[in-house]
Amino acid sequence: MEAPAAPRNPADIEITVNSPEQMRELGRRLAKLLRSGDLVMLTGELGAGKTTLTRGLGEGLGVRGAVTSPTFVIARVHPSLGEGPPLVHVDAYRLGGGLDEMEDLDLDVSLPESVIVVEWGEGKVEELTDDRLAVVIHRAVGDTTDEVRHVTVTGLGGRWAAVDLSVLSA
Repeated sequence: MEAPAAPRNPADIEITVNSPEQMRELGRRLAKLLRSGDLVMLTGELGAGKTTLTRGLGEGLGVRGAVTSPTFVIARVHPSLGEGPPLVHVDAYRLGGGLDEMEDLDLDVSLPESVIVVEWGEGKVEELTDDRLAVVIHRAVGDTTDEVRHVTVTGLGGRWAAVDLSVLSA
């Protein structure tokens, strides 16, 4: 098995995930670091585990409703069952343009009081905020049943400068 690439910068954390349940658990751990106003961008090929990670985030945040892929509805809002922020889960896969095309979703309005998770958001939502968490999920491609994923989590901006992401690999 090939070792994961070296982290791109000191704010990166590399995590190896061996099953869908471990991906959900990573989401639950990540949820403990999130608060209203956070933007999480998920990148990875089809089947990498983006929605599975988001399902764990929803469990960790204590939101209502089953977290499923929002591919055909573009965005789903999961209200909090407690005092925490709602989860806005966006799938930007079918959106070709940048933030202009996503304006109808009012993500800029939702961001201050929500946690927004955007699948396939790279190159489309960065203008929302300088403070974001980039999560890249790498998996073996081709005809494989390999469940191993290499996840790189990078905190960008002042919000994440003092956050210890190493707790995610615990």
